Amino acid sequence: MKTLPKEMIEQINAVNRRTFLTRSAAGIGVAALASLLNENPLRAAGAAVGNETAQVTGGLPGLPHFAAKAKRIIYLFQSGAPSQMDLFDYKPTLNGFRGKELPESIRQGQRLTTMTSGQKAFPVAPSLFKFQQYGKGGTWMSELWPHLSPLADELCFIKSMYTEAINHDPAITFSQTGSQLAGRPSIGSWLSYGLGSENRDLPSYVVLTSKGTGRPDDQPLYDRLWGSGFLPTQHQGVKFRNGGDPVLWLSNPPGVDRDTRRETLDELGALNRRRHDVIGDPEIATRIAQYELAFRMQSSVPDLTDVSHESQSVVDMYGPNVSKPGTYAANCLLARRLCERGVRFVQLFHMGWDQHGNLPKAIRGQCSDTDQPTAALIKDLKARGLLDETLIVWGGEFGRTVYSQGELTATNYGRDHHPRCFSIFMAGAGIKGGFSYGATDDYCYNITENPVHVHDLNATILHLLGIEHTKLTYRFQGRDFRLTDVHGEIVKPVLA
Repeated sequence: MKTLPKEMIEQINAVNRRTFLTRSAAGIGVAALASLLNENPLRAAGAAVGNETAQVTGGLPGLPHFAAKAKRIIYLFQSGAPSQMDLFDYKPTLNGFRGKELPESIRQGQRLTTMTSGQKAFPVAPSLFKFQQYGKGGTWMSELWPHLSPLADELCFIKSMYTEAINHDPAITFSQTGSQLAGRPSIGSWLSYGLGSENRDLPSYVVLTSKGTGRPDDQPLYDRLWGSGFLPTQHQGVKFRNGGDPVLWLSNPPGVDRDTRRETLDELGALNRRRHDVIGDPEIATRIAQYELAFRMQSSVPDLTDVSHESQSVVDMYGPNVSKPGTYAANCLLARRLCERGVRFVQLFHMGWDQHGNLPKAIRGQCSDTDQPTAALIKDLKARGLLDETLIVWGGEFGRTVYSQGELTATNYGRDHHPRCFSIFMAGAGIKGGFSYGATDDYCYNITENPVHVHDLNATILHLLGIEHTKLTYRFQGRDFRLTDVHGEIVKPVLA
């Protein structure tokens, strides 16, 4: 039998792939190209949502599913797991148990990490910090929050969070993607995919990172935490660097002006479109769209990061570190500027909360990093009329143990990982301020009222953005995946 020429075989295979892609899933390649390069035709003229009209690029037809309370999110992720009983979950009766063994009736044989499983004793370590009630709701907060505590009536605490993972990597992956195993889309990618962007000149999902002073050599962060998983890669988070150009290769190389850059992209785009017409690969569409976005970002990002026009009173409000690029304070101010420009999801990862030893000193440093800038962000958004349409989430991947890791002294203790209960807070759009939900036992070890799983929190976040979490899905390898897997209940009591 005569063998066909190699070039002819490649062309036949390309046609077969093109036919398959065109006929399956309503032509996924064409659909991807349309959604990435053009405004969604259902939204281009401003699709009515409730009583509002919003200009949105990309996104899925039919979303939001209902009128949204929030247009965007600023997620202040505290990597390393803050100690709930030293910050928000006040346990005054613990002082009477200081140094005593944690009762087995409380621990109930629950698993421990290898860092404390070999300890001969588990002495109870009450917090060294004073607590006080704030606001009309009488919210208990630690003395470590002098700037945030006066805003207690803006905050909604969930003190009964729990998760399934006991170590950092699977726990932080689970909180961001709904799975302990790497490879699923992050929450920001799901929102970019479902809702699109309100600003065609900036990414819909931006990530900012900072190192805390509590523990500078803390757990590392991975780019996959803001990855798009099996979603089109245009929905992955764009990480801004902490020095130089916020995004690599944003500036033109020497000898290349903007007109030359535009002409080059036009030629490259034409070649990529021809290739897309042949094989229908959605990643080609993504590449074209990202080239175009990068070109527009050459103008939008320098303006975004230039804070020289901010008033001195605003700059001072964020604290002394705001002038240092890459600090939590600088990133909070940048988050507000991104929010103003319609970026859908802004995520700040602040490292340094993994305090297995020397916790009293380390947590003071972490709160010094985050207290004033977090309060300033809330006040700044409110003053500009943006807080009512922006959801703020503050929290980590799990909590800390009530017993001391290592030696307990009069002035020092450490705490191990504790997934069974931890605290987060939210503020802004659609949230009931001055309110605390859920409760833990006297040892801050087990949940006694209204447990809230990570899937429940994510379902609630999506709900506030007008998304029914069970309906935002993506078919991959024969299964419909979603952020909340097959779980998740909306935490209705925290909603305004």
